Amino acid sequence: MASNLSYLLILLLLLVHHSSALPSKITKKSLFHGKRGFYKNPNKHYSDSYGFTMYYYNQTIDHFNYAPSSYTVFSQRYAVNSSFWGGPSYPILVYLGAEEPLEPQLFIVDTIAPVAQRYKALIVFTEHRFYGESNPYGNMNISLQNETGRGYFSSAQALADYAEILLHIKNDLSTDKSPIIVFGGSYGGMLASWFRLKYPHIALGALASSAPILYFEGITPQDAYYNVASKDFMDASSTCYDSIKESWGQIDEIASKPGGLAFLTQQFNTCTPLQTAAELTDVLESLFLGAAQYDEPPNLSVKTICGGVDGAGSNASFVDRVVAGLRAYGALSSCLEIEDENPSEIDLGWSWQYCSEMVMPIGNGNNTMFASPPFDMNRTIEECFDDYGVAPRPHWITTYYGGFDIKKVLRKFGSNIIFSNGLRDPYSSGGVLEDLSLTIVALPTKEGSHCLDLIPPSPDDPDWLVLQRETEANIIGEWFLEYYGATMN
Repeated sequence: MASNLSYLLILLLLLVHHSSALPSKITKKSLFHGKRGFYKNPNKHYSDSYGFTMYYYNQTIDHFNYAPSSYTVFSQRYAVNSSFWGGPSYPILVYLGAEEPLEPQLFIVDTIAPVAQRYKALIVFTEHRFYGESNPYGNMNISLQNETGRGYFSSAQALADYAEILLHIKNDLSTDKSPIIVFGGSYGGMLASWFRLKYPHIALGALASSAPILYFEGITPQDAYYNVASKDFMDASSTCYDSIKESWGQIDEIASKPGGLAFLTQQFNTCTPLQTAAELTDVLESLFLGAAQYDEPPNLSVKTICGGVDGAGSNASFVDRVVAGLRAYGALSSCLEIEDENPSEIDLGWSWQYCSEMVMPIGNGNNTMFASPPFDMNRTIEECFDDYGVAPRPHWITTYYGGFDIKKVLRKFGSNIIFSNGLRDPYSSGGVLEDLSLTIVALPTKEGSHCLDLIPPSPDDPDWLVLQRETEANIIGEWFLEYYGATMN
Protein backbone atom coordinates (compact mmCIF):
# COMPACT_ATOMS: atom_id res chain seq x y z
CA MET A 1 0.00 0.00 0.00
CA ALA A 2 2.79 2.45 0.89
CA SER A 3 4.57 1.90 -2.43
CA ASN A 4 1.31 2.41 -4.30
CA LEU A 5 0.68 5.68 -2.48
CA SER A 6 4.24 6.79 -3.18
CA TYR A 7 3.68 6.22 -6.89
CA LEU A 8 0.42 8.19 -6.75
CA LEU A 9 2.10 11.09 -4.98
CA ILE A 10 4.88 11.30 -7.59
CA LEU A 11 2.33 11.05 -10.40
CA LEU A 12 0.23 13.85 -8.94
CA LEU A 13 3.24 16.09 -8.50
CA LEU A 14 3.98 15.71 -12.19
CA LEU A 15 0.36 16.25 -13.22
CA VAL A 16 -0.30 19.29 -11.06
CA HIS A 17 2.90 21.03 -12.09
CA HIS A 18 2.64 20.00 -15.72
CA SER A 19 0.32 23.00 -16.24
CA SER A 20 2.13 25.31 -13.85
CA ALA A 21 2.16 28.07 -16.48
CA LEU A 22 -1.57 28.43 -15.93
CA PRO A 23 -2.75 30.50 -12.98
CA SER A 24 -4.14 28.58 -10.02
CA LYS A 25 -7.24 30.81 -10.22
CA ILE A 26 -9.08 32.64 -12.95
CA THR A 27 -8.79 36.42 -12.57
CA LYS A 28 -11.95 37.96 -11.09
CA LYS A 29 -13.23 40.12 -13.90
CA SER A 30 -29.68 30.14 -13.21
CA LEU A 31 -33.74 29.48 -15.02
CA PHE A 32 -36.87 29.60 -13.08
CA HIS A 33 -39.04 28.04 -15.77
CA GLY A 34 -42.68 29.05 -15.64
CA LYS A 35 -44.14 28.77 -12.18
CA ARG A 36 -41.63 26.27 -10.87
CA GLY A 37 -38.54 24.38 -11.86
CA PHE A 38 -35.14 24.75 -13.45
CA TYR A 39 -35.05 25.42 -17.16
CA LYS A 40 -33.39 22.47 -18.85
CA ASN A 41 -30.90 22.95 -21.64
CA PRO A 42 -32.40 21.58 -24.89
CA ASN A 43 -28.94 21.14 -26.45
CA LYS A 44 -27.77 18.35 -24.15
CA HIS A 45 -26.40 15.29 -25.83
CA TYR A 46 -24.91 12.05 -24.59
CA SER A 47 -21.83 10.60 -26.18
CA ASP A 48 -21.32 6.92 -25.42
CA SER A 49 -17.58 7.20 -25.99
CA TYR A 50 -16.99 5.78 -22.52
CA GLY A 51 -18.80 2.63 -21.48
CA PHE A 52 -20.86 2.54 -18.29
CA THR A 53 -22.06 -0.41 -16.30
CA MET A 54 -25.39 0.10 -14.56
CA TYR A 55 -25.91 -1.07 -10.98
CA TYR A 56 -28.77 -1.04 -8.49
CA TYR A 57 -28.40 -0.53 -4.78
CA ASN A 58 -30.99 -1.54 -2.18
CA GLN A 59 -31.50 1.89 -0.71
CA THR A 60 -33.16 2.77 2.60
CA ILE A 61 -36.35 4.78 2.14
CA ASP A 62 -35.89 6.90 5.28
CA HIS A 63 -32.43 7.53 6.68
CA PHE A 64 -33.60 9.66 9.59
CA ASN A 65 -36.18 7.53 11.36
CA TYR A 66 -36.10 4.17 13.11
CA ALA A 67 -39.75 3.26 12.73
CA PRO A 68 -40.22 -0.16 11.06
CA SER A 69 -41.52 1.46 7.87
CA SER A 70 -38.29 3.43 7.53
CA TYR A 71 -36.37 0.23 6.79
CA THR A 72 -38.23 -0.32 3.54
CA VAL A 73 -35.80 -0.44 0.60
CA PHE A 74 -36.03 0.52 -3.06
CA SER A 75 -33.68 0.04 -6.01
CA GLN A 76 -31.52 3.06 -6.67
CA ARG A 77 -29.57 3.19 -9.89
CA TYR A 78 -25.99 4.28 -10.40
CA ALA A 79 -23.51 3.96 -13.25
CA VAL A 80 -19.80 3.16 -13.09
CA ASN A 81 -17.07 3.69 -15.67
CA SER A 82 -13.68 2.16 -14.97
CA SER A 83 -12.02 3.00 -18.29
CA PHE A 84 -9.34 5.15 -16.67
CA TRP A 85 -9.22 3.77 -13.14
CA GLY A 86 -5.82 2.83 -11.80
CA GLY A 87 -7.28 0.51 -9.17
CA PRO A 88 -7.54 0.62 -5.37
CA SER A 89 -6.37 3.90 -3.76
CA TYR A 90 -6.84 5.85 -6.99
CA PRO A 91 -9.48 8.61 -6.93
CA ILE A 92 -13.22 8.38 -7.54
CA LEU A 93 -15.06 11.18 -9.39
CA VAL A 94 -18.79 11.23 -8.72
CA TYR A 95 -21.48 13.18 -10.53
CA LEU A 96 -24.41 13.63 -8.16
CA GLY A 97 -27.70 13.19 -9.95
CA ALA A 98 -30.13 16.10 -9.94
CA GLU A 99 -33.80 16.55 -10.88
CA GLU A 100 -33.99 14.20 -13.86
CA PRO A 101 -33.36 10.57 -14.81
CA LEU A 102 -29.81 9.28 -15.08
CA GLU A 103 -29.48 9.02 -18.88
CA PRO A 104 -29.82 12.74 -19.80
CA GLN A 105 -27.01 13.52 -17.36
CA LEU A 106 -24.51 11.01 -18.73
CA PHE A 107 -23.39 13.41 -21.46
CA ILE A 108 -21.33 15.15 -18.78
CA VAL A 109 -18.98 12.16 -18.83
CA ASP A 110 -17.26 13.86 -21.78
CA THR A 111 -16.30 16.68 -19.41
CA ILE A 112 -15.30 14.52 -16.45
CA ALA A 113 -13.41 11.91 -18.51
CA PRO A 114 -10.31 14.09 -19.17
CA VAL A 115 -10.00 14.70 -15.43
CA ALA A 116 -10.45 10.99 -14.75
CA GLN A 117 -7.85 10.13 -17.36
CA ARG A 118 -5.36 12.57 -15.88
CA TYR A 119 -5.71 11.22 -12.35
CA LYS A 120 -6.57 7.59 -13.23
CA ALA A 121 -9.93 7.93 -11.52
CA LEU A 122 -13.08 5.84 -11.40
CA ILE A 123 -16.21 7.65 -12.68
CA VAL A 124 -19.57 7.23 -10.95
CA PHE A 125 -22.96 8.77 -11.80
CA THR A 126 -25.81 8.51 -9.31
CA GLU A 127 -29.54 8.87 -9.92
CA HIS A 128 -31.57 11.08 -7.57
CA ARG A 129 -34.31 9.30 -5.65
CA PHE A 130 -37.78 9.52 -7.24
CA TYR A 131 -36.37 10.22 -10.73
CA GLY A 132 -35.88 7.72 -13.53
CA GLU A 133 -35.63 4.13 -12.36
CA SER A 134 -34.91 5.16 -8.76
CA ASN A 135 -38.53 5.80 -7.86
CA PRO A 136 -39.63 3.90 -4.74
CA TYR A 137 -43.25 3.73 -5.90
CA GLY A 138 -42.88 3.04 -9.61
CA ASN A 139 -43.43 6.43 -11.22
CA MET A 140 -43.66 10.11 -10.32
CA ASN A 141 -47.44 10.40 -10.59
CA ILE A 142 -48.04 7.55 -8.16
CA SER A 143 -45.34 8.82 -5.82
CA LEU A 144 -46.74 12.33 -5.56
CA GLN A 145 -50.19 10.98 -4.79
CA ASN A 146 -48.73 9.09 -1.83
CA GLU A 147 -48.82 11.63 1.00
CA THR A 148 -46.47 9.60 3.20
CA GLY A 149 -44.16 8.45 0.42
CA ARG A 150 -43.52 11.88 -1.07
CA GLY A 151 -42.36 13.02 2.35
CA TYR A 152 -39.19 11.00 1.67
CA PHE A 153 -38.54 13.07 -1.45
CA SER A 154 -36.02 15.64 -0.14
CA SER A 155 -32.47 16.85 -0.65
CA ALA A 156 -31.35 15.54 2.75
CA GLN A 157 -32.58 12.04 1.95
CA ALA A 158 -30.89 12.26 -1.46
CA LEU A 159 -27.53 13.19 0.09
CA ALA A 160 -27.81 10.32 2.54
CA ASP A 161 -28.55 8.02 -0.40
CA TYR A 162 -25.35 9.14 -2.08
CA ALA A 163 -23.36 8.63 1.11
CA GLU A 164 -24.59 5.02 1.36
CA ILE A 165 -23.92 4.27 -2.31
CA LEU A 166 -20.39 5.68 -2.24
CA LEU A 167 -19.43 3.79 0.89
CA HIS A 168 -20.90 0.66 -0.69
CA ILE A 169 -18.81 1.18 -3.84
CA LYS A 170 -15.61 1.69 -1.88
CA ASN A 171 -16.28 -1.41 0.19
CA ASP A 172 -17.23 -3.49 -2.85
CA LEU A 173 -14.05 -2.48 -4.69
CA SER A 174 -11.83 -2.75 -1.59
CA THR A 175 -10.64 0.80 -2.09
CA ASP A 176 -11.20 2.48 1.25
CA LYS A 177 -8.25 4.86 0.67
CA SER A 178 -9.62 6.32 -2.57
CA PRO A 179 -10.46 10.02 -2.23
CA ILE A 180 -13.84 11.06 -3.64
CA ILE A 181 -14.60 14.31 -5.47
CA VAL A 182 -18.26 15.11 -6.11
CA PHE A 183 -19.50 17.16 -9.07
CA GLY A 184 -22.85 18.75 -9.74
CA GLY A 185 -24.53 21.49 -11.73
CA SER A 186 -27.46 23.77 -10.88
CA TYR A 187 -29.52 21.93 -8.22
CA GLY A 188 -26.92 19.18 -8.48
CA GLY A 189 -24.26 21.80 -7.78
CA MET A 190 -26.07 22.71 -4.59
CA LEU A 191 -26.11 19.02 -3.66
CA ALA A 192 -22.37 18.74 -4.35
CA SER A 193 -21.47 21.67 -2.10
CA TRP A 194 -23.85 20.51 0.63
CA PHE A 195 -22.52 16.95 0.39
CA ARG A 196 -18.97 18.14 1.01
CA LEU A 197 -20.17 20.10 4.06
CA LYS A 198 -22.43 17.35 5.44
CA TYR A 199 -20.21 14.35 4.61
CA PRO A 200 -16.59 15.57 4.69
CA HIS A 201 -15.48 12.10 5.78
CA ILE A 202 -16.73 10.72 2.45
CA ALA A 203 -16.01 13.50 -0.06
CA LEU A 204 -12.58 15.13 -0.17
CA GLY A 205 -13.90 18.00 -2.28
CA ALA A 206 -16.66 19.30 -4.51
CA LEU A 207 -17.09 21.15 -7.78
CA ALA A 208 -20.38 23.06 -7.61
CA SER A 209 -21.23 24.55 -10.99
CA SER A 210 -23.88 27.29 -11.18
CA ALA A 211 -25.17 26.42 -7.72
CA PRO A 212 -27.48 29.20 -6.41
CA ILE A 213 -27.13 28.22 -2.75
CA LEU A 214 -27.71 31.84 -1.67
CA TYR A 215 -31.07 32.26 -3.41
CA PHE A 216 -33.02 31.46 -0.25
CA GLU A 217 -34.79 33.45 2.42
CA GLY A 218 -33.86 36.89 1.10
CA ILE A 219 -30.08 36.43 1.12
CA THR A 220 -30.19 37.39 -2.56
CA PRO A 221 -32.66 40.09 -3.72
CA GLN A 222 -35.68 38.39 -5.25
CA ASP A 223 -35.33 40.29 -8.56
CA ALA A 224 -31.63 39.52 -9.04
CA TYR A 225 -32.33 36.72 -11.52
CA TYR A 226 -34.42 39.00 -13.73
CA ASN A 227 -31.86 41.79 -13.42
CA VAL A 228 -29.06 39.62 -14.79
CA ALA A 229 -31.22 38.31 -17.64
CA SER A 230 -32.18 41.88 -18.56
CA LYS A 231 -28.54 42.96 -18.47
CA ASP A 232 -27.67 40.16 -20.89
CA PHE A 233 -30.10 41.59 -23.43
CA MET A 234 -29.02 45.18 -22.77
CA ASP A 235 -25.39 44.20 -23.32
CA ALA A 236 -26.32 42.59 -26.62
CA SER A 237 -28.42 45.53 -27.88
CA SER A 238 -30.14 48.39 -26.10
CA THR A 239 -32.67 48.69 -28.94
CA CYS A 240 -33.48 44.98 -28.63
CA TYR A 241 -33.93 45.41 -24.88
CA ASP A 242 -36.28 48.36 -25.45
CA SER A 243 -38.27 46.54 -28.11
CA ILE A 244 -38.91 43.54 -25.89
CA LYS A 245 -39.77 45.76 -22.94
CA GLU A 246 -42.31 47.69 -25.00
CA SER A 247 -43.80 44.57 -26.54
CA TRP A 248 -45.56 43.48 -23.35
CA GLY A 249 -47.83 46.53 -23.37
CA GLN A 250 -48.48 46.18 -27.08
CA ILE A 251 -49.46 42.52 -26.65
CA ASP A 252 -51.92 43.46 -23.90
CA GLU A 253 -53.36 46.25 -26.06
CA ILE A 254 -53.86 43.98 -29.09
CA ALA A 255 -55.39 41.23 -26.94
CA SER A 256 -57.95 43.65 -25.51
CA LYS A 257 -59.41 44.40 -28.96
CA PRO A 258 -61.95 42.28 -30.88
CA GLY A 259 -60.08 39.59 -32.79
CA GLY A 260 -56.85 40.53 -31.04
CA LEU A 261 -56.19 37.11 -29.50
CA ALA A 262 -56.81 35.44 -32.85
CA PHE A 263 -54.32 37.83 -34.45
CA LEU A 264 -51.68 37.04 -31.80
CA THR A 265 -52.37 33.32 -32.20
CA GLN A 266 -51.57 33.65 -35.89
CA GLN A 267 -48.55 35.94 -35.46
CA PHE A 268 -46.87 33.69 -32.91
CA ASN A 269 -48.08 30.46 -34.51
CA THR A 270 -49.30 29.06 -31.20
CA CYS A 271 -50.28 25.39 -31.12
CA THR A 272 -53.64 26.20 -29.57
CA PRO A 273 -55.75 29.37 -29.75
CA LEU A 274 -54.82 31.94 -27.12
CA GLN A 275 -57.42 32.53 -24.42
CA THR A 276 -55.58 35.34 -22.63
CA ALA A 277 -52.60 37.60 -23.26
CA ALA A 278 -50.95 36.17 -20.15
CA GLU A 279 -50.71 32.74 -21.78
CA LEU A 280 -48.49 34.25 -24.45
CA THR A 281 -46.43 36.60 -22.28
CA ASP A 282 -45.65 33.80 -19.81
CA VAL A 283 -44.23 31.63 -22.60
CA LEU A 284 -42.28 34.50 -24.16
CA GLU A 285 -40.78 35.41 -20.79
CA SER A 286 -39.67 31.81 -20.25
CA LEU A 287 -38.06 31.75 -23.71
CA PHE A 288 -36.12 34.96 -23.07
CA LEU A 289 -35.04 33.85 -19.60
CA GLY A 290 -33.94 30.50 -20.96
CA ALA A 291 -31.97 32.17 -23.74
CA ALA A 292 -30.15 34.30 -21.16
CA GLN A 293 -29.45 31.38 -18.85
CA TYR A 294 -28.03 29.16 -21.60
CA ASP A 295 -26.32 31.87 -23.65
CA GLU A 296 -23.56 29.51 -24.75
CA PRO A 297 -20.80 30.15 -27.27
CA PRO A 298 -20.45 29.97 -30.18
CA ASN A 299 -24.21 30.20 -30.94
CA LEU A 300 -25.06 32.92 -28.44
CA SER A 301 -28.82 32.79 -27.92
CA VAL A 302 -29.34 36.37 -26.76
CA LYS A 303 -27.28 37.77 -29.62
CA THR A 304 -29.27 35.63 -32.07
CA ILE A 305 -32.62 36.84 -30.74
CA CYS A 306 -31.51 40.47 -30.73
CA GLY A 307 -30.18 40.13 -34.27
CA GLY A 308 -33.66 39.14 -35.36
CA VAL A 309 -35.39 41.81 -33.29
CA ASP A 310 -33.19 44.62 -34.56
CA GLY A 311 -33.18 43.23 -38.08
CA ALA A 312 -36.95 43.74 -38.32
CA GLY A 313 -36.30 47.47 -38.53
CA SER A 314 -37.60 50.49 -36.65
CA ASN A 315 -40.76 50.64 -38.78
CA ALA A 316 -41.93 47.24 -37.55
CA SER A 317 -44.24 47.04 -34.54
CA PHE A 318 -42.78 45.81 -31.28
CA VAL A 319 -44.76 42.59 -31.64
CA ASP A 320 -43.39 42.03 -35.15
CA ARG A 321 -39.87 42.64 -33.86
CA VAL A 322 -40.31 40.00 -31.16
CA VAL A 323 -41.71 37.56 -33.71
CA ALA A 324 -38.64 38.17 -35.89
CA GLY A 325 -36.37 37.54 -32.90
CA LEU A 326 -38.09 34.27 -32.09
CA ARG A 327 -37.84 33.14 -35.71
CA ALA A 328 -34.12 33.86 -35.72
CA TYR A 329 -33.83 31.86 -32.48
CA GLY A 330 -35.72 28.93 -34.01
CA ALA A 331 -38.54 29.10 -31.46
CA LEU A 332 -41.18 29.36 -34.22
CA SER A 333 -39.86 26.62 -36.49
CA SER A 334 -42.92 24.65 -35.37
CA CYS A 335 -45.98 25.82 -33.48
CA LEU A 336 -45.37 27.57 -30.17
CA GLU A 337 -46.51 25.40 -27.26
CA ILE A 338 -48.54 27.46 -24.80
CA GLU A 339 -49.38 24.90 -22.15
CA ASP A 340 -47.99 21.43 -21.74
CA GLU A 341 -50.94 19.22 -20.92
CA ASN A 342 -48.59 16.34 -20.12
CA PRO A 343 -45.96 17.66 -17.69
CA SER A 344 -42.76 15.66 -17.60
CA GLU A 345 -41.40 13.68 -14.70
CA ILE A 346 -38.94 16.53 -14.17
CA ASP A 347 -41.70 19.14 -14.00
CA LEU A 348 -43.74 17.05 -11.59
CA GLY A 349 -40.80 16.20 -9.36
CA TRP A 350 -39.44 19.71 -9.16
CA SER A 351 -42.91 21.07 -8.42
CA TRP A 352 -42.94 18.96 -5.24
CA GLN A 353 -39.36 19.84 -4.33
CA TYR A 354 -40.15 23.52 -4.76
CA CYS A 355 -43.35 23.26 -2.72
CA SER A 356 -41.62 21.46 0.13
CA GLU A 357 -38.16 22.93 0.66
CA MET A 358 -36.54 24.41 -2.48
CA VAL A 359 -38.37 27.73 -2.18
CA MET A 360 -36.25 30.18 -4.13
CA PRO A 361 -38.05 33.54 -4.01
CA ILE A 362 -37.39 34.58 -7.60
CA GLY A 363 -39.54 37.37 -8.99
CA ASN A 364 -39.47 40.43 -11.19
CA GLY A 365 -38.53 43.97 -10.14
CA ASN A 366 -38.93 47.50 -11.43
CA ASN A 367 -35.72 47.78 -13.45
CA THR A 368 -35.94 44.90 -15.91
CA MET A 369 -37.27 44.39 -19.44
CA PHE A 370 -39.94 42.00 -18.15
CA ALA A 371 -43.50 42.72 -17.04
CA SER A 372 -44.29 39.84 -14.67
CA PRO A 373 -45.05 40.56 -10.99
CA PRO A 374 -42.68 40.26 -8.02
CA PHE A 375 -42.43 37.04 -6.04
CA ASP A 376 -45.42 36.53 -3.77
CA MET A 377 -44.86 34.10 -0.90
CA ASN A 378 -48.53 34.09 0.09
CA ARG A 379 -49.55 33.09 -3.42
CA THR A 380 -46.87 30.39 -3.46
CA ILE A 381 -48.14 28.96 -0.19
CA GLU A 382 -51.72 28.94 -1.49
CA GLU A 383 -50.75 27.21 -4.75
CA CYS A 384 -48.63 24.59 -3.02
CA PHE A 385 -51.31 23.92 -0.45
CA ASP A 386 -53.86 23.50 -3.24
CA ASP A 387 -51.57 21.02 -5.00
CA TYR A 388 -50.27 19.02 -2.05
CA GLY A 389 -52.15 19.98 1.10
CA VAL A 390 -48.96 21.26 2.72
CA ALA A 391 -47.24 24.62 2.81
CA PRO A 392 -43.58 25.13 1.82
CA ARG A 393 -40.89 25.52 4.46
CA PRO A 394 -39.01 28.55 3.11
CA HIS A 395 -36.60 28.64 6.09
CA TRP A 396 -35.55 25.01 6.02
CA ILE A 397 -32.70 25.15 3.49
CA THR A 398 -30.86 27.90 5.39
CA THR A 399 -31.59 26.11 8.67
CA TYR A 400 -30.24 22.76 7.52
CA TYR A 401 -27.43 23.81 5.17
CA GLY A 402 -26.73 27.43 6.11
CA GLY A 403 -26.33 30.42 3.84
CA PHE A 404 -26.39 33.52 6.02
CA ASP A 405 -22.93 34.99 6.75
CA ILE A 406 -21.53 32.20 4.61
CA LYS A 407 -18.01 33.62 4.37
CA LYS A 408 -17.67 34.01 8.12
CA VAL A 409 -19.14 30.58 8.79
CA LEU A 410 -17.37 28.46 6.17
CA ARG A 411 -14.02 30.15 6.64
CA LYS A 412 -13.89 28.51 10.07
CA PHE A 413 -14.59 24.90 9.14
CA GLY A 414 -15.26 24.34 5.43
CA SER A 415 -12.70 23.45 2.76
CA ASN A 416 -12.19 22.08 -0.74
CA ILE A 417 -15.16 23.46 -2.68
CA ILE A 418 -15.02 25.11 -6.09
CA PHE A 419 -17.98 27.38 -6.87
CA SER A 420 -17.98 28.06 -10.60
CA ASN A 421 -20.42 30.57 -12.09
CA GLY A 422 -20.90 32.20 -15.46
CA LEU A 423 -21.89 35.80 -14.86
CA ARG A 424 -24.27 35.81 -17.84
CA ASP A 425 -26.27 33.13 -16.05
CA PRO A 426 -29.13 34.75 -14.11
CA TYR A 427 -28.68 32.12 -11.39
CA SER A 428 -25.15 33.40 -10.76
CA SER A 429 -26.81 36.17 -8.75
CA GLY A 430 -27.52 33.57 -6.06
CA GLY A 431 -24.14 31.88 -6.28
CA VAL A 432 -20.84 32.25 -4.43
CA LEU A 433 -18.86 34.77 -6.46
CA GLU A 434 -15.86 35.41 -4.23
CA ASP A 435 -13.43 33.18 -2.37
CA LEU A 436 -14.65 32.21 1.09
CA SER A 437 -11.25 30.92 2.19
CA LEU A 438 -8.01 29.65 0.69
CA THR A 439 -9.68 26.34 -0.20
CA ILE A 440 -13.29 27.36 -0.81
CA VAL A 441 -12.79 29.23 -4.03
CA ALA A 442 -14.97 31.03 -6.57
CA LEU A 443 -14.32 30.82 -10.30
CA PRO A 444 -16.62 33.38 -11.94
CA THR A 445 -16.34 33.88 -15.69
CA LYS A 446 -17.56 37.11 -17.27
CA GLU A 447 -18.88 35.49 -20.45
CA GLY A 448 -20.00 32.21 -18.91
CA SER A 449 -23.54 30.83 -18.78
CA HIS A 450 -25.37 28.19 -16.76
CA CYS A 451 -23.20 25.11 -16.04
CA LEU A 452 -21.10 25.88 -19.11
CA ASP A 453 -17.96 24.35 -17.59
CA LEU A 454 -19.79 21.00 -17.39
CA ILE A 455 -20.86 21.05 -21.04
CA PRO A 456 -18.59 18.67 -22.99
CA PRO A 457 -15.53 20.38 -24.53
CA SER A 458 -15.72 21.49 -28.14
CA PRO A 459 -13.13 22.74 -30.65
CA ASP A 460 -15.13 25.99 -30.70
CA ASP A 461 -14.66 26.64 -26.97
CA PRO A 462 -13.17 30.07 -26.23
CA ASP A 463 -9.78 30.19 -24.52
CA TRP A 464 -11.25 31.41 -21.24
CA LEU A 465 -13.51 28.33 -21.02
CA VAL A 466 -10.62 25.98 -21.73
CA LEU A 467 -8.67 27.76 -19.01
CA GLN A 468 -11.57 27.49 -16.57
CA ARG A 469 -11.83 23.72 -16.94
CA GLU A 470 -8.05 23.37 -16.70
CA THR A 471 -7.99 25.47 -13.54
CA GLU A 472 -10.69 23.31 -11.97
CA ALA A 473 -8.74 20.15 -12.80
CA ASN A 474 -5.56 21.65 -11.35
CA ILE A 475 -7.27 22.60 -8.09
CA ILE A 476 -8.64 19.07 -7.76
CA GLY A 477 -5.13 17.79 -8.38
CA GLU A 478 -3.85 19.95 -5.52
CA TRP A 479 -6.46 18.39 -3.24
CA PHE A 480 -5.26 14.92 -4.27
CA LEU A 481 -1.66 15.92 -3.73
CA GLU A 482 -2.37 17.08 -0.19
CA TYR A 483 -4.50 14.00 0.53
CA TYR A 484 -1.99 11.43 -0.64
CA GLY A 485 0.84 13.23 1.13
CA ALA A 486 -1.11 13.19 4.37
CA THR A 487 -2.07 9.54 3.85
CA MET A 488 1.56 8.52 3.45
CA ASN A 489 2.51 10.40 6.60
